[in-house]
Amino acid sequence: MNTLIPGATCWRTAAAQRAAFLIDNEAYFNALAELLPKARKSIYLLGWGFDPRTRLAPDGFDGPDDPDEVGRVLVELSRKRPDLDIRLLIWKSALPISASQNFFPHRAKHWFRGTTVQLRLDESVPFGACHHQKVLVVDDAVAICGGGDICVDRWDTPAHLDDDRRRIMPDQECHAPRHEVMMMVDGAAAEALGDLFRQRWRVSADEVVPKSAPSGEDPWPQRVPAHLTDVEIGIARTEPAWRHHPMVDEIRHLTLASIAAAKDVIYLENQYFTSPIYTEALAARLAEPTGPEVVLISTGRSPSWFDQLTMDRARINMLWRLRAADIFGRFHAYWPVTPAGETIIVHSKVTVIDDHLARVGSANLNNRSGGFDTECELAVRGESPEARLSIAALRDRLIGHFMGYTGDAVSKARQERGSLGAAIAALNREGRLRPLEPQKMSAPGQVIAAFHIGDPADVADSWRVFRRRERLYETARRLGRVLADKRAKLSEEAEVHDQGKVV
Repeated sequence: MNTLIPGATCWRTAAAQRAAFLIDNEAYFNALAELLPKARKSIYLLGWGFDPRTRLAPDGFDGPDDPDEVGRVLVELSRKRPDLDIRLLIWKSALPISASQNFFPHRAKHWFRGTTVQLRLDESVPFGACHHQKVLVVDDAVAICGGGDICVDRWDTPAHLDDDRRRIMPDQECHAPRHEVMMMVDGAAAEALGDLFRQRWRVSADEVVPKSAPSGEDPWPQRVPAHLTDVEIGIARTEPAWRHHPMVDEIRHLTLASIAAAKDVIYLENQYFTSPIYTEALAARLAEPTGPEVVLISTGRSPSWFDQLTMDRARINMLWRLRAADIFGRFHAYWPVTPAGETIIVHSKVTVIDDHLARVGSANLNNRSGGFDTECELAVRGESPEARLSIAALRDRLIGHFMGYTGDAVSKARQERGSLGAAIAALNREGRLRPLEPQKMSAPGQVIAAFHIGDPADVADSWRVFRRRERLYETARRLGRVLADKRAKLSEEAEVHDQGKVV
């Protein structure tokens, strides 16, 4: 089943000669440290947050003049190359959120006074919505997209050590272990993400950014090997209805199409899991006697009080629903911890369907990311044996690193045990992946969870809080029926095909 359909489940598809998965921000920031100085024409950044004090190569010590601070790197580049077009388009966050980030990105502007670096705070979204796309584009030749922000509390390694002084912040405190995933592409796919940036800038600043001519040089970081070559990349978006712009919900449709297409394993790695629409689609697959396994990895407890109040409570109802639907024992949900038991913040947004589709982006599995906030993600299909091996290797490596194992160990255990869930059970001897269980809630918590407070599905829904439950669940039931009909039709077609082969 082709899940990448331009105009429906994605914005467009574009070729990439190389694509790579950057697991955790050590890999992302290392790539930035090599990629940014190679820019000759332009550096474009879309972000939810941005802090110029972010160090690209932290060493456990933090001082006032660290040359690897990303703000200093950009200022130095602007001085060396005055013609280099450097633009940062960052969400103009609400003050309570900005306060939690030491009032960045609002305070970032003073870093770039007197330079050619343009930092713009973007508020071109409806009230209550946010810009959540995370995209970096260099020379329209190489682009990175995913869930990670360039902020002081984001860096970590795949080891997720208990006491890593390199996670130091400007206040000399160390932030918690954190897991992120980004995807890097080149070629026409990178150019398309440059187009996305220029569209955003035009809407926000009412200014047309001209597309520059190719530099003729290859800025791809030498230290980053390509995991995939000569592949087609799907680019999917979410954009809320705003002024004269209609809602774009490609990611929502892609998620549902991905769930419907799965045959063996649905792997979900996400910060939030609160969408009844996605939950019902998963429940329908779990109810099938020969349906796929579903493996969900999320954070045990959100780090912010607001997310604990809203997202964590709504997730409880989703877990109860999937536990009830899991009559064949194929649903597995976990939250990761370090060797000493400290919670690892799962901030990544990854979906892997069998070995045929990998998606990396900014969209959460909540209502907001389907039609209220702006989001962007990249998707790649496994159209060759080599591509399918790379997609399976990504999934196995992600699962294994939480338990302290290689991806090869996960692959071997899966082959020996017969399923991914059994492989995790066999390798999880130290309990670093802990079961994510639904918890009891207080009466106020039940109200917050039932009406998905703070998690609207679109602009109209944001003003109808007490109709949200009815609207969401009616949509979920309707989509569940549609998916069931599609699955039945696919099963009939497969049966006819098999009979034809027998004859």
